Amino acid sequence: MTPDSAPATTAPTSALAATWKLLLGMGILMLGAGLTSTEISLRAALEGFSAPVTGVVMSCYYLGYLLGTAAAPRLVRRVGHIRVFAAMAAVASAAVLTQGLFVHPLTWGLLRGVSGLCFAGLYVVAESWLNNRSSRATRGALLAIYMVVLYVGLGSAQFLLIPANPNTDRPFMLAAMMISLAMVPIVLAAHRAPEIALPRKVSYRDLYRDSPLGVVAVTVGGMITSSVYSMGPLYAQRSGLGTAGVATFMGISILAAVLGQFPAGMLSDRMDRRTVIAGACVIATAGAGALAMFPAMPHVLFYLLAALFSAMSFTLYSLGVSHVNDQLEPAQMVAASGALLRLNGLGAAVSPVLLGALIARFGTGAYFGTLAALTGLLTLFDLWRKRRSEPVPADLKGAFIAAGPQGLATHIAAGTFSAAAQPAARGAPDAPTAKQ
Repeated sequence: MTPDSAPATTAPTSALAATWKLLLGMGILMLGAGLTSTEISLRAALEGFSAPVTGVVMSCYYLGYLLGTAAAPRLVRRVGHIRVFAAMAAVASAAVLTQGLFVHPLTWGLLRGVSGLCFAGLYVVAESWLNNRSSRATRGALLAIYMVVLYVGLGSAQFLLIPANPNTDRPFMLAAMMISLAMVPIVLAAHRAPEIALPRKVSYRDLYRDSPLGVVAVTVGGMITSSVYSMGPLYAQRSGLGTAGVATFMGISILAAVLGQFPAGMLSDRMDRRTVIAGACVIATAGAGALAMFPAMPHVLFYLLAALFSAMSFTLYSLGVSHVNDQLEPAQMVAASGALLRLNGLGAAVSPVLLGALIARFGTGAYFGTLAALTGLLTLFDLWRKRRSEPVPADLKGAFIAAGPQGLATHIAAGTFSAAAQPAARGAPDAPTAKQ
């Protein structure tokens, strides 16, 4: 009996018991990933790297990630899940240690690319495995728990900077140790590896034709999240925050992202998703705009507004993917998710470079100023689309797809989400859908 043919009465607790070692391993892995990203950005500022150079170094991770999402499924099919996970974790750990030994922009850029490729493989393995070990009845709950584990791991990792001291090699050593330890529970939990299908391709033009707002929201979501992860530490350090302040700023920004996912999901399942996207963008724009215009505000208010911005803006990828899903049949979504992931990754790769140049030209105020501009422009595009088309009927809407920090569509792009994992087909196969 396959997971999708398992009885619908399968308890989520049983599925959790079958996957807790995987979740534990991913939580440990996120401690290493989160610490590495923040340390690189912060250490670059402390070493005197210019903002544009830092942006290029940080964007290399997302270029490697894009390459990894294309290569990992084929590698998994060739040598198996466990071998790929162990190999990718080992290379990622070595890459982190090497960054501590050779502090140079070129070396860091190359190694960030290697890290991105490795982590793409790690996510593909973990998420396809999780999908395989769940049933229709438990998949949603498990993916939500998985998402929380990722965010909590990344957010908690920020506070490891305080005892590790970013001016030393300790953060790199600690991060490499975490990445290596993440292999232990996953390898010990090894069993028959799930099958993985190779991704199909879909035309970007067709995807935009089917859901213009969804495509733009996914791309902007990638730009915003990569800006926070990559350039947030540099912004905080240049704003005069010490190590504890940088850790607090990043920790709050990442952990707050969890809070916005579930309310946004519930609201978007009950009303026009475009309205929810616009609402989230308006709130995010107001928060980022206030932070850009009033940088000398009290720290408590500063952290609250930063958390509010993240809670709203980090929902855009999930809302965008869910909105695209509303326009497509389940079988189409499997192929479309790969294109969405690539668009998200391209936005993520471009954003640090753009933001680094703007910070160098206009100062630290350009950080939240640029983020406010992105969400503000998306609001205008959203309202324009609402004027041109009707909302998706309630009976044609799929369920909200909560996405983790790197985009939960990683495993969808790898083909591990079958059509059965998607909502039931909505209407006749050839029925036209509204262009949103």
